[in-house]
Amino acid sequence: MTAFSYQLYSSRNFPPLDATLNMLAALGYAQVEGYDGVYGDPEALKAALDGAGLAMPSGHFGLDMLENETARALAVARTVGMTAIYCPHIAADRRPADAAGWRAFGERLARAGRPYRDAGFAFGWHNHDFEFARLPDGSVPMAHLLDAAPGIGWEADIAWIVRGGGDPLAWIGRYRDRITGVHVKDIAPADTAADEDGWADLGHGTMPWPQIWAGIRTTPATVFVLEHDNPSDDARFARRSLAAARKL
Repeated sequence: MTAFSYQLYSSRNFPPLDATLNMLAALGYAQVEGYDGVYGDPEALKAALDGAGLAMPSGHFGLDMLENETARALAVARTVGMTAIYCPHIAADRRPADAAGWRAFGERLARAGRPYRDAGFAFGWHNHDFEFARLPDGSVPMAHLLDAAPGIGWEADIAWIVRGGGDPLAWIGRYRDRITGVHVKDIAPADTAADEDGWADLGHGTMPWPQIWAGIRTTPATVFVLEHDNPSDDARFARRSLAAARKL
């Protein structure tokens, strides 16, 4: 059976963390994915994970931390037992505006990821929607980023590809061998779920997940993460999404 992780960012508005971890364990999760907001005390985080019987095989780390606090990022990853590190975002005011800029950004990511790869971790980029917005020349940032950094992986957030106007199956086919992780999430029907930013629990939205899953299974991905960017009820999301994921 595929082991599905839970992105803890989904529960950032529902503290405390210990309660979230125990809730996830009770629902049947075995893994979670970390993000910057939970790394303040790595030893305490590891103890909390152990107490709930959960593993954290992957985590998101901001670019500033990856580039400027390498020792700290490595310590966090090692302490909690990660095997994969993903850079998840770049602020709007720091994003390149043309193809050359995105190629340079890909090269920057490759440099940022080198110490982590040298230390034995998988390293990659996690997308949102902006990487799929066409540039003035008609090209797409995601292609420039990945092509300029052939040594890094991709944690493909499938729903964000759709929101960015991309065809997820086409992107999976194009970069199949680069996909080391996947975010498995859903989009609510148009003009619904405004209080949840238009996202839905897995299996309760519009994404054709059975077809997408067939494509994902052709990749080398080993990390499969359930996420909702703004659930009004994280326990409901966690419960219903895990049940839907297990049917894929």
